Amino acid sequence: MIDESPAPAVPLTEPVEPRAVRLRRHAHRTNLYAWAFIVVTLLVIVVALAAANTRQMKLSWVVGTSHASLVWIVVVATVLGWLLGLATGIVFRIRTRRRAAPEAS
Repeated sequence: MIDESPAPAVPLTEPVEPRAVRLRRHAHRTNLYAWAFIVVTLLVIVVALAAANTRQMKLSWVVGTSHASLVWIVVVATVLGWLLGLATGIVFRIRTRRRAAPEAS
């Protein structure tokens, strides 16, 4: 005996992605590429600054002086600025976080 039951319906095409979802996905991808471009550009600028400034400089501290290569001054200032920016962002996020509403007893 031959089974003549209909085959399960298989869609011939993929489900259509809503326009808003597609636009949001493309916008997110564009933002990621923009951030990557900005980061690479800043790194190139820092490397160019470091390469162009290799001479020794005198650093005046509150309690004395020292000598350091200008390359290291630029690199340390860049890393310090980046770390301070991260710390500031974390502090702002913690300070502006929504507080849970107090429960009624």
